Amino acid sequence: MRRDKAAVNLTQSPAETAFREEVRSFFADTLTRESTSRTRAGLRPEPSEVIAYQKHLAARGWGAPTWPAEYGGPGWTPTQLYIFQQEAARADAPLQYQQGLELIGPIIFTYGTAAQKARYLPRIISADDWWCQGYSEPGAGSDLAALRTRAVRRAGYYVVDGQKTWTSFAHLATHMFTLVRTGSGDKKQSGISMLLIDMKTPGIRIRPLMTLDELHHTNEVFLDGVKVPVDDLVGEEGEGWTYGKVLLDRERGVAAASALRISRQLLAVREAARQRLIGAGSMLDDATFRVRLAQLEIETTGLEMTVLRLMTDSVTGIDSGTRASMLKIRWAELTQQAAELWTTALGYDAAAFDSLDGCRKFPRDMPHAMQGALYSRLTSIYGGASEIQRNIIARRSLGL
Repeated sequence: MRRDKAAVNLTQSPAETAFREEVRSFFADTLTRESTSRTRAGLRPEPSEVIAYQKHLAARGWGAPTWPAEYGGPGWTPTQLYIFQQEAARADAPLQYQQGLELIGPIIFTYGTAAQKARYLPRIISADDWWCQGYSEPGAGSDLAALRTRAVRRAGYYVVDGQKTWTSFAHLATHMFTLVRTGSGDKKQSGISMLLIDMKTPGIRIRPLMTLDELHHTNEVFLDGVKVPVDDLVGEEGEGWTYGKVLLDRERGVAAASALRISRQLLAVREAARQRLIGAGSMLDDATFRVRLAQLEIETTGLEMTVLRLMTDSVTGIDSGTRASMLKIRWAELTQQAAELWTTALGYDAAAFDSLDGCRKFPRDMPHAMQGALYSRLTSIYGGASEIQRNIIARRSLGL
């Protein structure tokens, strides 16, 4: 089937040039050195930094860059959105926390009730609510339709029992959107519903899961007799798989904003290699290293063009097909390669070590490089593992 294409205009108009300067000035006046240092290393910033940053954006009217104006977004063109994301990357701005803005927010304004829109959307933009995603379970990660968390409907509420895992920042979240089983059918995908859960509800227990970087990002969440008002059912009961698939497609597209940050990281790689002296020269004099770096820079530029095409598709309403899955795979690969090359450029200085006085030391020029490299291993797993993305591409594009 022939797929229509939207034209991607790479010429910047005077109005777009002025917009770029406005965005650039905003970041220069808003960001702190600590938050930019962590972001540049590929690490998630501290939640307090993200919240403060989000409130600055909300006050400017930029709190939900991809949302339509009718729901509180700026109503930007694809080029304006690209400029904003590009300048955010160049300024080492924190990534906005996407669980609310890019995942559940659009589901609510597309399928939610008027009451849900009025209650939740403004608080997502203002960062008064912090959302986490209750999807994966033990035995139901890549095969999400195998989920076993069950919700039984009573008079005016659901009683939810089950377990979710790899739930990022559940320990800080005010709310969780989750898929639960409310019925059965011929297919595993039948009888699944989507609920919005207040994390203060009795019966919720959270257990930390530590990752390779030794930081607390993710958790297990246990739900024991948790009562959820029927008003917090999204859409229709039993149609959660439909909404969940839309959300997963958006989650893969979230890599777009992150993809624009790889080129910034490669600048740091180049600078680290220039400063690392080897014999009479520097790491940049090593031909093998230069080829690896140049290849990554070229491939990153190609990825950025894919991001612009994806943004154009999303705003103009054209089906992006498997482009989001392809972007997710390539972003994960290039992120990991950039992180690996960074540690190569830094050499021994990339590794943290314990000094004689017992204080932990990090390399002076980039204190979070090794943590960033370790954290990058997650990129090919979360948001749909790379193997799953390849299966999606095979089914949709090749008919396999």
